[in-house]
Amino acid sequence: MINEQIRDREVRLIDTDGAQLGIVSGLDAQKMADDKRLDLVKISPTAKPPVCKIMDYSKFRFEQSKKEKETRKKQRTVDVKEIRLSPNIDIHDINVKVRKATEFLKSGDKVKITIRFRGRELGRTEVAHGIFADLTQKLSEFGNVEKPPKMEARSMSMFMAPKPQLVEKTNN
Repeated sequence: MINEQIRDREVRLIDTDGAQLGIVSGLDAQKMADDKRLDLVKISPTAKPPVCKIMDYSKFRFEQSKKEKETRKKQRTVDVKEIRLSPNIDIHDINVKVRKATEFLKSGDKVKITIRFRGRELGRTEVAHGIFADLTQKLSEFGNVEKPPKMEARSMSMFMAPKPQLVEKTNN
């Protein structure tokens, strides 16, 4: 609430430099703000009596929006990148996929590793567990297993999350 929207009889008033002026009537507080050509802003409406401050409200809103933009700029969204394999993948192909997963984990993204089964391959799911164990061992220095391998329809998938200290180093 600002200026005329404040209809309280008494308010605790704070000056522009942060000095407390004490408890004054709402009309006197508004008059003081008008004399300084500034706004009267209710900071704490739940306090008894409510706390109001004399300030330039438009400048305050501008600085708040700048702070919000700055915090949004520093935030980082974590994406989930997917790597697809098949149960009869060769060692060289696994190494290529490990290199790609390492890049994803280093950049701070989570990795979903999926093995898709076709036809008779569905009867040999233990092969997939061996591949996942191999991948987990090769990627252990860059990430941790977030969700262990789980069968879903005709595919088995596992999630890996980057190690926290690794993400901090790359973001700084």
